[in-house]
Amino acid sequence: MDTSERSNAVSPRTVVMEEWSGSSLTKLSRTATITSFPSLSVLRSGNRFDHVWRRVFEAFVPEGFPESVTSDYVPFQVWDSLQGLSTYIRTMLSTQALLSAIGVGEKSATVLGATFQWFLRDLTGMLGGVLFTCYQGSNLDSNAKMWRLVADLMNDLGMLMDLLSPLFPSAFVFLVCFGSLSRSFTGVASGATRAALTQHFALQNNAADIAAKEGSQETMATMIGMALGMLLARITMGHALSTWISFLSLTVFHMYANYRAVRCLSLTSLNCERTSILLRYFMKTGQVLLPQQVSKMEHVLPIWTTGSALNGARVHIGIRISQLDESTIHSWLMGNRTELLHLADSHYSEARYIMLKRNGNISVVVHMQSNPSDILQSFIHALVMANTAEEAESLHLKCATWMDEHYNIFIQKLQASSWKTERLLSPSVKWKASWECSSSDKKID
Repeated sequence: MDTSERSNAVSPRTVVMEEWSGSSLTKLSRTATITSFPSLSVLRSGNRFDHVWRRVFEAFVPEGFPESVTSDYVPFQVWDSLQGLSTYIRTMLSTQALLSAIGVGEKSATVLGATFQWFLRDLTGMLGGVLFTCYQGSNLDSNAKMWRLVADLMNDLGMLMDLLSPLFPSAFVFLVCFGSLSRSFTGVASGATRAALTQHFALQNNAADIAAKEGSQETMATMIGMALGMLLARITMGHALSTWISFLSLTVFHMYANYRAVRCLSLTSLNCERTSILLRYFMKTGQVLLPQQVSKMEHVLPIWTTGSALNGARVHIGIRISQLDESTIHSWLMGNRTELLHLADSHYSEARYIMLKRNGNISVVVHMQSNPSDILQSFIHALVMANTAEEAESLHLKCATWMDEHYNIFIQKLQASSWKTERLLSPSVKWKASWECSSSDKKID
């Protein structure tokens, strides 16, 4: 049998190749099928509208959605977009009032006067942003929910000042500067908390993609809000009562949408309040709550004061020992052995912190070589002390025993429940100390 006869005896093989589109394994869609027999053919699936819609959808959601983000991403973004829409509608009303107060459209107004007033407004806002960052910059991560809500409340206050400015011409400069100051707080707090929330949403190291898509969503909300705002400003022009009713109604909705947005968040980082809730439950049941359960129990309104612990005690991490009250210093320096060194040499010989309980409050002296995990451990130790009703002589011993027996178990259960235990989100510790125990010539490093 020659070569030609052997080739005719072999039956032709059919090769089928499929084309799929999509960045997520569960969201792939077949777009074409290519076959090689009896002739090369390409069969396209779907239609052009589906392809265009998919491209538009991908411009507003992160790649790999919904597997690439946390479960609270969608409800938060829905409420956040609604509050943003309300903000941009009200911005048109407040801007219209502000321009009217400056004198736009009036013959008596001068370009130089309007420029100077606008300059004072912007200067006040910039200075306010710098001062707010210096005062609260390190505290924004630890209370992202609260500061997110505060940021939008301050923005509401700023727009209210703009709307009031035409009604009080003699106080115009004060009102617009105060409004700019309020919005400067909004810019700093909103930007910082947005960065923290973006890191929370990112499940696949895709924080940059989430931030970019959030920008697209905000741009769309801005365009819709500006269009509706211009329409509303046109309708209410010359009708002060209608303007105020519209503004106040939208403000109430804005506050409600913001509250619902932060309530949707189930953050997995540990701050002072979430750690207090988790430890209280663990000490009662031996179990650890999930992030979704804790999110329903923690406070988000500004009335929450950070640093509070169990049983009404307050925890101060990183106290400045040279500025303690005179009676406390005197009690330490009296006797053959100071109380501070006694604690360092006994219960805290292996820890990089020392606990001091005075007048129901707990102060933590932090060692200069402590790390973030030491800060977390010291705070949990302080919470245990706040929840332990013992005499002063046995308090430190009992708390140290609890830490030795339960702390590692508590941390392991937190990690198993998806909590991040690398650090405690709290204001930065600015004051530290080093100490040595002269009786044993040991130095804690």
